Amino acid sequence: MRFGILLIILVFASGLHAQSRRVNSNPTISPAASSVIDLTVKQMFDEANTYNKIKFAEYETRKVPYSERLRLQTEREQKQMAAKYAAIAATRKDLAGEELYHLGLLHWIAENLDGTSDALRKYLAASDIAADKAQTARSIIAVIGAKQRKFDQALKFLAEYSKSQPIKASERTRMESEIAKAYIAEKKISEATPHATEAYRFAKTVLLDGGMTQRGLDEVLDTGMLLHECHKSVGSIKEADDALEDLRKTAAAVGSVSLYFYAADKLITHRVETGRKPLALETYLTSLIQAVKDLPTKPAQDEAIRLLKKREKQYKLLGETAPELTNIDQWFPGKPRTLQDLRGKVVLLDFWATWCGPCFDAFPSLAEWHRDLTADGLVILGVTRYYGRGDGFDLDNANEILFLKSFKAKYDLLYDFVVAKNQTSQQAYAATGLPTAVLIDRKGVIRYIESGTNPTRVEEMREMVLKLLAEK
Repeated sequence: MRFGILLIILVFASGLHAQSRRVNSNPTISPAASSVIDLTVKQMFDEANTYNKIKFAEYETRKVPYSERLRLQTEREQKQMAAKYAAIAATRKDLAGEELYHLGLLHWIAENLDGTSDALRKYLAASDIAADKAQTARSIIAVIGAKQRKFDQALKFLAEYSKSQPIKASERTRMESEIAKAYIAEKKISEATPHATEAYRFAKTVLLDGGMTQRGLDEVLDTGMLLHECHKSVGSIKEADDALEDLRKTAAAVGSVSLYFYAADKLITHRVETGRKPLALETYLTSLIQAVKDLPTKPAQDEAIRLLKKREKQYKLLGETAPELTNIDQWFPGKPRTLQDLRGKVVLLDFWATWCGPCFDAFPSLAEWHRDLTADGLVILGVTRYYGRGDGFDLDNANEILFLKSFKAKYDLLYDFVVAKNQTSQQAYAATGLPTAVLIDRKGVIRYIESGTNPTRVEEMREMVLKLLAEK
């Protein structure tokens, strides 16, 4: 939810990945499929399950650069393969035992939730089934129940899993987390909180007992923030603080600088958001000292301190009146306005540059928000400055403006561009690192400011945009 990118598509002990979209489980079987007719269902599963790993190894050998588009394409191919194999396997008569189990896993990779649940239920009804596979089947059915908001199903299979053996902390983490998220989606926070608590507890067990891995860090952060949000949403400020404090301690225990900074940063900003800015700034200063005590090596300590200090000015800006944009040379296609003029609107300042690759990640969402939320009071300003370059060529100011207008049209960005003569406005917002997003509420107060990018940045921005728009 909040941390890292997992490229290896392995979930649960058997190495599976599933989300909520479904790939057609009954595609037409082409002549090429005849080459797999003689494969066992397990062989089909193994081939589909390792598809991504093999493909990314091929990309590395061929020096194919990684991109989000490549990842999505590869995952789509994997799902299509799994759906095709599941269709072939389903035509076989008298499937039994582990054949049903692996058929269920093929449907799981293909994101056919109903097909997965049906096959795995049949497997569980069979005799002489393997205990570990039965547990994985129960865990998947529980997750499916949560995703489909079938809480009775989710809780039933969670209970069956909990009273059986072997219990794997990673499977318990996923079940508890998905159930908590489902309850949150239904705004049933009191029901969500115990499951979020258990999810975080089991995720910590995986990380602390199994050693630091990216996946382990991701799950601890995901579940830790899930617990924090549960407490925060019902106004339990101390408990929300405690969740972040514990997340920071967990990061220190495994020596993760990135997780340590994230937890400290969220604790500081949470205290600003909840009207405790003096305590937030005190937390910033104590975090600089605490990092030296908590983190095991000098390089780790120095990096945590560097990241925190980089945020110092932005911490001070949070909760304050937004400074005006200055030294603006061009504003198009609209007319120049001051932030004072925009009081009553929610303003999103997107500091960006055409050469900034990560800046592009937010463009589709910014375009969508401009289209869908302008009527609700959102104003997006794409703030950049003259860099003297465009498409690899040196440009004077006039030609750089022409380049920006062409760029704007190419990416269908209909909100206003604001072009500054120099870095003055960037410096005012500590936005020298790009991208930097600033959200200003209807009263002209800065409520969100973040530099850089991560997998959850756009979703965090969206949540804050909707929250500010709801405030009148």
